[in-house]
Amino acid sequence: MSILLLTHPHTSMIESTAFLGPMRSLGYTFYSGVPCSLLQPLINSVICHQDSAYIAAASEGEAIGITFGAFLAGRKTVTMCQNSGLGNMANPLTSLNATFKIPTLLITTWRGEPGQQDEPQHELMGQITHKLLDTLKIHWLPFPESTTEVMAVIEEADTYMQTRQSPFALVLREGTLTSSLFSEYPSHTLPTTKSYQQILAFNQPQVRLTRTQAIKQILDICVETDVVIATTGKTGRELFTLQDRPGNLYVVGGMGTASAIGLGIALSNPKQRVIVLDGDGAALMKLGTLATIGHYQPKNLLHIILDNETHDSTGGQLTASSSVSFAKVATAVNYKNAYAAENLQDIKACLTDSIEQDGPTMLHFKIRPGSPKILGRPSVKPPEVKARLTDFLATNASTHS
Repeated sequence: MSILLLTHPHTSMIESTAFLGPMRSLGYTFYSGVPCSLLQPLINSVICHQDSAYIAAASEGEAIGITFGAFLAGRKTVTMCQNSGLGNMANPLTSLNATFKIPTLLITTWRGEPGQQDEPQHELMGQITHKLLDTLKIHWLPFPESTTEVMAVIEEADTYMQTRQSPFALVLREGTLTSSLFSEYPSHTLPTTKSYQQILAFNQPQVRLTRTQAIKQILDICVETDVVIATTGKTGRELFTLQDRPGNLYVVGGMGTASAIGLGIALSNPKQRVIVLDGDGAALMKLGTLATIGHYQPKNLLHIILDNETHDSTGGQLTASSSVSFAKVATAVNYKNAYAAENLQDIKACLTDSIEQDGPTMLHFKIRPGSPKILGRPSVKPPEVKARLTDFLATNASTHS
């Protein structure tokens, strides 16, 4: 569908195209975020431009995961949010971007600016927005308020991110951008999906595998070019112990963002198979990401939830997953395939069948709580994991092209 923008000049100072054009010239074409009325001109313009991608996230923390993955796959990224959403971003920004040294241009609005009339819920965040960025050790500048400022500001941000491998923020005041409205709202046509379900009742805990045994079965179906992303905690530690390789990502922080990272990689390189090893607690924390995956339909994404009904890495506290069928949830949010299994024979059958299908595919495996008594931690530091994975993805992309 061809979508035109109707631009209505008010008292705003610049049009969104005056910002986005220079951004494209520097290679920034991958955007994700959660809308704010002040971001409307930017988001609408990105959506309408064929050379840019906007991935609508269900939460601000998820958006950070998506752009994290896209960066690993070679994209220069922008993550947008209302300043109220900075709180949702704090964990992945500090435990993922800072830890792995992953830059993204963060555009946050300044709702609740002191002296400006706004809704009461924005008052406190408006007072502390800049202090919060300082606390997060994120360098920031005001969003440019005239066309003559644009290139200098984004070049400074770009140079900082390239040099420091760290996020950089632009703080957008109300009235800076002219409004850009859709002449016709964009539509999303759902693909014709044949949900290839094998959803079983879980009633034989005694036959369940350990997490180590389940990961071994998953590794048996992997090929050399696969990316394997392991969620926070013992899942990553067990994967590292079983088979450390350049195509692995151990998500040591940002609990719940493994699937968003996988989505960012999968959308950036559609020929790259991506396997996400998630946990039940992590999946529940960012359940909205399943809806985002179902919406964008990455054919190359295999999402596996290893569900032992506990927060195993923090002492075995129960999660709510005993009453959740992740496979049925996946079907409801438009995953193309969904499977569930709890014994070795069914797990093998699900894995074998799933690799023959286009995704997105959900595999929900019930496993036993617990982990090996002696379990090490990845000896490869996060920035080294990032460096070798980006090289791995770049090599695969050149082979696929």
